[in-house]
Amino acid sequence: MKLLTVRLATFAAAAAAFFVAAALFAAPPARAASPAAAPAAGCPALLNYTFPRLQDESPQSLCQYAGKVVLVVNTASYCGFTPQYKGLEAMYAKYGPQGLVVLGFPSNDFGQQEPGSGKQIADFCYNTYGVKFPMFSKTEVVGPRTAPLFMALARATGQRPTWNFHKYLIGRDGRVIASFDSEVTPDSPTLVAGVEKALAAAH
Repeated sequence: MKLLTVRLATFAAAAAAFFVAAALFAAPPARAASPAAAPAAGCPALLNYTFPRLQDESPQSLCQYAGKVVLVVNTASYCGFTPQYKGLEAMYAKYGPQGLVVLGFPSNDFGQQEPGSGKQIADFCYNTYGVKFPMFSKTEVVGPRTAPLFMALARATGQRPTWNFHKYLIGRDGRVIASFDSEVTPDSPTLVAGVEKALAAAH
């Protein structure tokens, strides 16, 4: 009787070991942690930023404009320079097929001339000036909470916006070419010549 008890105990232990081993063998391997997101390949540092789209707050990476000539403009709806929207849209329509993109960043930094919500700004731009170039949510372009993009642009040019509709021209290589004051209109010979030269340059 004692021998039978020992054999049964031995058999039970072996069976338990077998089922444990089988369970370990059948279990899926532990999932490795996802690697940290790497910087976008081929994206210049100056464009490696993300901003919410004006219309719906959807995050938009500026890396999508790598290889294009980029005109960055801080805008406002109630400014003496607001009619420049028309010229900016005309420039975008004319030179867009050649590789130009205009990026608008509404800002309330100067004279409180952009007080509205994103939807109000988007409706105003489209209904009043037919703006179709990319626009982003309200952005601080000067002061202690300046957006990193505008900090980088100011460092590169030595000029920060002093009013609405300041313009920065970025080449296909992602480097700043020039900075233009608010008074420089989109159809000014100086700005047009800079855009055309940048478009003609090899990437």
